[in-house]
Order: sequence, then structure tokens, then C-alpha cells
Amino acid sequence: MKILFYDTKKYDKDSFDRVLPKYKDVEIEYVESDISVKTARYAEGFDGICGFVSSDLSRPVLERLHKYKIKLILLRCAGFNNIDLDAAKEFGMTVMRVPGYSPEAVAEHAMALALASNRHIHKAYIKVRENNFSLVGLTGVNFHGKVAGIVGTGKIGAAMCRICNGFGMKVIAYDVYQNPDLDFVEYVDLDTLLKESDLISLHCPLTNDTYHLINSGTIDKMKDGVVLVNTSRGALIDTEDLIKGIRKHKFHSIGLDVYEEETHNVFENREDDILQSSITSRLLSFPNVIVTSHQAFLTDEALEAISIITMENAKSYMAGEPIEQNTLSK
Repeated sequence: MKILFYDTKKYDKDSFDRVLPKYKDVEIEYVESDISVKTARYAEGFDGICGFVSSDLSRPVLERLHKYKIKLILLRCAGFNNIDLDAAKEFGMTVMRVPGYSPEAVAEHAMALALASNRHIHKAYIKVRENNFSLVGLTGVNFHGKVAGIVGTGKIGAAMCRICNGFGMKVIAYDVYQNPDLDFVEYVDLDTLLKESDLISLHCPLTNDTYHLINSGTIDKMKDGVVLVNTSRGALIDTEDLIKGIRKHKFHSIGLDVYEEETHNVFENREDDILQSSITSRLLSFPNVIVTSHQAFLTDEALEAISIITMENAKSYMAGEPIEQNTLSK
């Protein structure tokens, strides 16, 4: 089976090349370009393609892939809001993802953002490099004894709950489904979580119900001086409303690994470009905001798990028995 990997970075190639010898019946080719209507033609002659979290797998792209007789679409990520599943089903394509690889990797990055933004590590690092050892503007707050509000308690959210519990925080959570393994967590409604939490961390999928979950209305319900972290999906937060909240001094600090405008920025070097929208630039201008480039997943352990699960997905498809829990469409 021949699979074309789109949007390939060095760490992707290194990781997959390490596990590939175990899968003798699979041949991989890598391209740096991400998939689009234009680049879909690269898939001609292949049996399947592999995309990532920002890959465009809309109906027009899937139509092109169908033209080239692509039957398998692998996603080397958990999220799948970037693919038109109805179109994939219509074209008889099997879509498989990596629903869980290293929840601790993402949760640890979420806490890293919370800590770094809270204690202004980004500002302190820059100041000291310029021989400025003043402590002005670097005051943080203790997390110990405070309330952590976790929105979404799947594998990643559960890992974040455990980290916060280890910091000596009271952990409350909001989720449609309660996780029975989190006996130290108090489940509350969303309004209660917003009102009581000193730290709010988002770990829920992006759906019609969660789109712009954080908006002017929900921000107004939060405590003044709250720390907000998002490592899930950018569109969980209405960025314009977030900026208004920042300007009203609602937040002590904010840590974002994802944001609404990230599609054309994520994983790319754009240091010589002039950004066409001011939203991202405005976020980066605030001294109490840290933005990273969708890197929460990026650990050796997570990359290895993603590679193995993706290859196992391909193997199971070849055997005619796609792994059920990893399959979105068939």
C-alpha cells in the first residue's frame, strides 16, 4: 500500500521512518506541501493519503482525491473538524484518526502555559537577556489553594485535573459525561465553573455546541484576575470578545496554543511576512498573553505514539478490519 503524507515536517519524517520497518507492506512518500485542491493531484497513483490537524479535507479536495481513486484518509491527529465526513462517506472513503496518543503531553503544555503566563516567564526571559533585572511587572499568583476549572474531562482533561490536583488546587469540572476515575473532581454546571475558577483550562472538542464557548457573556461571568488556557481548538474562544476582556483587565493572564486565525500560521515560518489580519498581532501585543504554535502534542513520546497508531490504522484497513474506535467513516 502506498500512502502520501502531506504537510510533512522533519519531526514527522524522523518519527515515521523509525517505525516504518515494522510495516513491510506499507510504502510512504512525504511532501512538505499541505493538501489543497491544487496539491491533491500529488496523490495520483497512491492508495491513501495522510493529513494533519490543519489539512484542508473539504468536499472540493475530497472530490479531487476521489478522482484519483483514493480510498483511505489517515489523520495523524485526534481532531477531525477539518474534514467533510459526509463527503468522505459519499465517496466511499475510510477515514481514520489517532484519538489518543499522549494526553499527558497536551496537559503538561497546558499547565506550562498557565504557569509561564501567570509568572510572566516570557517577559522575565526577555528582560534578563537585556540585562534588566527589575521585578516590576512580574508579579504572579499562587496556584496552590486556588480553584482549577477544567472544561472537558476526556483523557487530556483528566490528565490536567490530576496535574492541578497535584499542585494543591481544588478541581472542579464541566462535562456532559462525568469521568468516574476522577473521584477528587467536583462536577458543576458551566456557570458555576466560570464564577468559581481561578484557572480555567479548555479541553473539549469543537462542535456546534462549543463554538465560541468563551464569549463576552461567559467572560463576564468569570472572576476578575482569572487565568485562561486553551490547548484544544481556537474557535472555542471568540477572539474579538477575548481581546475586549483583556482590555477590560478581566484576565490575570492567558495562555493559547490554539487560536482562531492559526490555519495559515501553524507550523510555518512567517517571520518575513506581513500578517494580513490584525487579530493575531493584537493577541501577541498584550503583555499578559502567551501564544505558542499548536505545539502541545510535540513530545518524543507523543510523536512515537502517533506514528505507531497511524501505521496500525493503515495495517488494519489493509486487513479489511479497520480499528473501530479510530474510524470516523467507512
